[in-house]
Amino acid sequence: MFRILGALAGFFILGFLGIFLGYFVGSIIDRFRAFGSAGMNPFNAARRQSIFLETVFILMGKLAKADGRVSETEVSHVQQFMQKLGMTPDHRLKAIALFKQGAAADYDIHPKINEFLAICGPSNNLKQMLLVYLIIMGLSDGQLNSAEEELIKEVAGRLGYSPAAFKQLLDMILNQMHFAGGQSTSASALEDAYKALGVSKENTDQEIKHAYRKLMSQYHPDKLMGQGVPEEMIAVATEQAKEVQTAYDLIKKSRDQNRAAA
Repeated sequence: MFRILGALAGFFILGFLGIFLGYFVGSIIDRFRAFGSAGMNPFNAARRQSIFLETVFILMGKLAKADGRVSETEVSHVQQFMQKLGMTPDHRLKAIALFKQGAAADYDIHPKINEFLAICGPSNNLKQMLLVYLIIMGLSDGQLNSAEEELIKEVAGRLGYSPAAFKQLLDMILNQMHFAGGQSTSASALEDAYKALGVSKENTDQEIKHAYRKLMSQYHPDKLMGQGVPEEMIAVATEQAKEVQTAYDLIKKSRDQNRAAA
């Protein structure tokens, strides 16, 4: 936004030469607003990616241990998760070590969360994607038990989510997963679709489209990689985007049919 304003201001002050200068200054402001001081230095992108990956797998380990033991299902899910991401052997070894570190009974997650906030905190997308990964991990055995939900809720609180905002995000992810692999055929599919987008039947077409576009933007691969999600970890976001698309298509089809029948 500021790059456009900068270009316009530059034009009125300095003419055509000012367009380029204003655009450049505006771009710096936009980057600063997106990432804080980290956004001023492109080398910090690698730092954000490293911290994001470390935080995800450490918290996955803590989550797996939340109910007192790490189940074989949870270990298998993490292994499948790494395989799905196409992680290199070296990165897999690092991820396993981080998972074990987080699963240690005496490991304190708060310093790692503080580090994540210091490096990645200015990006709301990175904070949301961290929670998305944890929720999906917690659901690996088919349900999110109370201990797992409380831990994710605690992390969400540290990331700035209110209890209501966390509940809405959790409901959205739960219902997005109903559309994994294609359109849901359950009797409540349409209701699930609304919840997957964080909207209701009372919302207008425009409001629903806005919610859909916002989610698709949040899951956009280029945007996430630009903000600090490692390229290897984009696969999960891509799957969520497909589920959001399927849910939106179902809502749109239902509304179009209702209008045609009216």
